[in-house]
Amino acid sequence: MAQTKGDYRVGINFNPSNDDMVGNIKRAAADLIDLIESITASNGGDQYNEVTRLKALAQTDIESAAMWAVKAATKPSMEQTNG
Repeated sequence: MAQTKGDYRVGINFNPSNDDMVGNIKRAAADLIDLIESITASNGGDQYNEVTRLKALAQTDIESAAMWAVKAATKPSMEQTNG
């Protein structure tokens, strides 16, 4: 099965630690990106351009949120890094 736009954007298959939380975060973000991608403009022209812009902004913010959430889920404690 081909990747969806959401799968591609969040790197759904990149999880070298096989962390379940990372997988869940990426799956949720990918699904939301795909839902937003399904929004269509009812008219052409300026409305189409505005809807396209808003979709891109929303999808970009979801990508960022997923990245920060993965970092939060995988960040070792300070005690672990100072060994």
